[in-house]
Amino acid sequence: MNSEIRMNVSSLVRKDGEKAIYVLFTDGDKEAEFVVPEGRLLDNKGFSDKEITELRDYLHNEQDYIYSVAKKVNPMKGFMGKKQGV
Repeated sequence: MNSEIRMNVSSLVRKDGEKAIYVLFTDGDKEAEFVVPEGRLLDNKGFSDKEITELRDYLHNEQDYIYSVAKKVNPMKGFMGKKQGV
């Protein structure tokens, strides 16, 4: 995996009565989207099985950090194109 991998984190949302966060990893043309806390892969374009396993492990190990980032996301600021997060 490239050291320039980017992670985008959604705000905390409710899905089927449960809290969820959507996380998108990008590395050049590759994209993988997961839902936390499940760690379920929603979409993958270009990441290998090994890379997906590494990303899933990262999500599992860094859930506290991901939740802290998601709590800072303001959907209206995102809609307006303003930079936010960490």
